[in-house]
Amino acid sequence: MRRSDREAESSPPLRSAARRRTLQQLSALSLSPLLPAGLGLAASVSAVHALPRVALVIGNSRYASLPLQNPANDAGAIAATLKDSGFAVDLRLDAKKAAMEEAIRAFAESAGKQKAVGLFYFAGHGLQLSWRNFLVPVDAAPKTADDVPKQAVDIATLLQGLGWAANPMNIVILDACRDNPFESELKTGKGLSQMDAPIGTLLAYATAPGNTAADGTGKNGLYTENLLREMRKPDTRIEDVFKRVRLNVRRASQGQQIPWESTSLEDDFYFLPPAELRKLSQEELERQFAEERATWEKTQQAVAATKGSKS
Repeated sequence: MRRSDREAESSPPLRSAARRRTLQQLSALSLSPLLPAGLGLAASVSAVHALPRVALVIGNSRYASLPLQNPANDAGAIAATLKDSGFAVDLRLDAKKAAMEEAIRAFAESAGKQKAVGLFYFAGHGLQLSWRNFLVPVDAAPKTADDVPKQAVDIATLLQGLGWAANPMNIVILDACRDNPFESELKTGKGLSQMDAPIGTLLAYATAPGNTAADGTGKNGLYTENLLREMRKPDTRIEDVFKRVRLNVRRASQGQQIPWESTSLEDDFYFLPPAELRKLSQEELERQFAEERATWEKTQQAVAATKGSKS
């Protein structure tokens, strides 16, 4: 089994830095009369299960060269399941390059503004070229290797946007490891190449790097069919969701397809968290809000006292 759980030490520690920046910003704002409107910023970072949840789900089936049966069905089912677990979902089906890029930009912007848990799901054709991974829009038709970066969407663009967003946690799921859909003379690597997850991110693939996954013959692809089942189980940590998916897919495919993840998550996450955890998350938010408000009021009193002594 080919897995990587290493943190990408070469990548900037964006999520940890975001936590520090939030606290620093809060301290700076404590000298401002506008602080009450900004209270709770640090709290929103620490209590994961009280955070907003936003998702971008893309399913591309109608390719001119090699259409796929399941991605649109997979994306629709994933979107519905995410809505049931509290995500605000942007669902895009059979998206062209411009629409994919616009949706990714808006998704990263929303995750950053809300300091939300972000989830990105893509089902469709994907390919690698020179160790870079690309998601293929339905209007792509590259003839040469030089056409790929121009017509497909580099996954690095998504990860970079989420890095700038500096939201606390991201989940990226790529059911995009089918065969190269283009002419045989366009030589690309098999499947997707290995990537390490940025800080605070889980990267999940339908199969191991350098391998391909079947589209499937049922209503949903093999990977997404099992993912849907595990996401709907309450009280299950996200790492356990993907472990069970891997086991079931490997067994069902007789070892031909083995899902893979790279993770650098720093907090536990549940699609359907235990009731007591949701309650504790809200209590933690309220406790930190109270502490921050007390600090702000104490600072305001000190500022007022300093002004009074100078008058």
